[in-house]
Amino acid sequence: MHKITVIRGDGVGPEISESTIRVIEATGVNIEWDFAVIGREAEKEYADPLPAETLSKIRQTGVVLKSPVYIEKMGSKVVIKHDDRSQRIYSNVNTALRIELGAFVNVRPVRAFEGVRAHAPRFDVAVIRELTEDIYCGYEHNVGDDAAEAIKITTRKASERAARFAFDYAKKNRRRRISVIHKANVLQLTDGLFLRTAQAVAKEYPGILCDDAMVDSCVYQLACQPEGWDVMLMQNQYGDIISDLCAGLVGSFGLAPGANFGDQVAIFEAAHGAAPDLAGQNKVNPVALILSGAMMLDHIGESTAAERIRQAVSIVIREGRTITPDLGGNAKTTAMTNVIIDYL
Repeated sequence: MHKITVIRGDGVGPEISESTIRVIEATGVNIEWDFAVIGREAEKEYADPLPAETLSKIRQTGVVLKSPVYIEKMGSKVVIKHDDRSQRIYSNVNTALRIELGAFVNVRPVRAFEGVRAHAPRFDVAVIRELTEDIYCGYEHNVGDDAAEAIKITTRKASERAARFAFDYAKKNRRRRISVIHKANVLQLTDGLFLRTAQAVAKEYPGILCDDAMVDSCVYQLACQPEGWDVMLMQNQYGDIISDLCAGLVGSFGLAPGANFGDQVAIFEAAHGAAPDLAGQNKVNPVALILSGAMMLDHIGESTAAERIRQAVSIVIREGRTITPDLGGNAKTTAMTNVIIDYL
């Protein structure tokens, strides 16, 4: 039996969590679900957006199926106190969760599905994003009343760790090319270090082609001629933006799964947010989290069940009779889930 921590999240989170759990259970894989809370639910129960009990549960299971949570208004902070009486302040609970658990890289595989009107009908890429550094590291401050500064951090250690993960991912998943995305012509020290480090790691993987592209050129090519990319490796902010663009190219945020990996933990979550405007309406697309669940099954050694889920999802989308409004249909979340389970 596998024990998995579940964070049901906010907004549409509880709906897509239920769908994903039902689909995974329909494969017959034996899983014990261990529920935990972060964000607003945790504030209500523990007066803490990221309680120590939740972190403890996750460290014990090592695997999390996480739905989206609300990102609170500007100015809110998440304070994590450690046993040595030190503390760290984060800008939001998602960042706090990843960093506290040691997740250092985000993977978002995005591909087009037959049956969906997409800007790039043959699109199939994996965006791999370093999570711990860059401009998203959270070090920013005011300079008087009329200016503010944010610090962009790049280290060889974090860059090498992300690059090595990307090349191992490409090798495991039979990907042939990694493109390092950067702006090293301008940010010569930070992006330059990331690029040079990735190129050094590439020499250890002679069977995988490694090239690079500047981020502005990359987004132009994605807009004009998106097919042809394979694995795209980049720093934190670029990865956040480009993975959203890739979701748009295949027709919906609801088709974009994701996962965050560390040495001791893996967090599987959809690329989209909590979508409060759709909450409780039973019409959100559950596929992104269902496919994240399939990635989770791969991770825990249940790849046959994972592939069955991917095939069932592909059939339902291709047939187009029971799909949610974002994909051009009018089916409810539960109805689409039921048909996916039928195909399983």
